[in-house]
Amino acid sequence: MIPSSVRSPLLLVARFALSTLFLVMGWGKLSDFSATVGYMAQLHAPFPGLAALVAVVAELGGGIAIAAGVLIEPVAIALALYTLATGFIGHAFWTMDGAVRGDMMIHFYKNISIAGGLLALSVAGSGALALRLPMRGRTARS
Repeated sequence: MIPSSVRSPLLLVARFALSTLFLVMGWGKLSDFSATVGYMAQLHAPFPGLAALVAVVAELGGGIAIAAGVLIEPVAIALALYTLATGFIGHAFWTMDGAVRGDMMIHFYKNISIAGGLLALSVAGSGALALRLPMRGRTARS
């Protein structure tokens, strides 16, 4: 049993660990957006420009929200679904041969594991060490 005194710090570490991949990859996609659009076209994504924009928003926006602990439940679930989808789209190891197949299999199962961590985070919540958005129409409790 984890003592309640370390629960929030551990959730903070978990949030930062889970958000790191999204922040780094999202920033990379934004920094070289034309290459991201090209990659989406290579994957045969419909509307590669829009797909690239969705990827940047999901990864950067979701990564920032997870790190900050903002809207953790819906954002973590949405990122889990996004991560599963990108695993099937971008790491379809079952269509490949040789060393690339093994590499993509690792990436695919990494995505499955990250999605599991995000779902666990959505259930655990952000913990006390998170930004709180003001609730419209409600008063804050002390």
